[in-house]
Amino acid sequence: MIRVAILIDGAYFLKRYKHTYGYGDPPAKVAKNLFKMCLEHIDKKTDTLYRIFFYDCPPFDQKAHNPVTGKAVDFAKTKLYSFRKGLYEELLKKRKVALRRGRLGVAARGWVIKPDPTKKLLSKKIAIDDLTEFDVEYELTQKGVDMRVGLDIASLAYKKLVDRIILVSGDADFVPAAKLARREGIDFVLDPMWQRISDDLFEHIDGMQTKCPKPKALKS
Repeated sequence: MIRVAILIDGAYFLKRYKHTYGYGDPPAKVAKNLFKMCLEHIDKKTDTLYRIFFYDCPPFDQKAHNPVTGKAVDFAKTKLYSFRKGLYEELLKKRKVALRRGRLGVAARGWVIKPDPTKKLLSKKIAIDDLTEFDVEYELTQKGVDMRVGLDIASLAYKKLVDRIILVSGDADFVPAAKLARREGIDFVLDPMWQRISDDLFEHIDGMQTKCPKPKALKS
């Protein structure tokens, strides 16, 4: 039997989920769809699932003052925080699913104006005084996620724990890890969830398979 490990870049998966499955699904449904998508990569006749690894950062739980309104925002009480925590709980209920958590840091810029209102400001369609509390966001950075993905790929490859690695991502930063796995004889497959990938990344994988629904924009 071919032993298969599936590694999922959590932030990437959730971003693409909106385009493939749709918006507004509760944590339980997202976890169910994720697990189903992973199982569709497994051929019951020839494959056996080693483990599903889900990489993400815990949601931000601190307070900050919105620069437009001056009001304090408690991020631990936001819908995003509740969703992320709920998703982790649902994933941990699934068989052979392991969570790998990085850490979340505040970017140097802190609060930033979102892209759309920034364009309107630059084109002078709106003025600074026209900005609302929803036109800004608190910029955060993930730390340690890519490193954990790379370390797990190296460990799986060097220890010969699996025969195939399926990576759910589209990040070219994983090229060195993919090259290492292939040098160790691992069949390295990418699932970019219908996202176009760079030629550099495509060059260093053994195949590409997508098992989630096709976005409406791509359907003929």
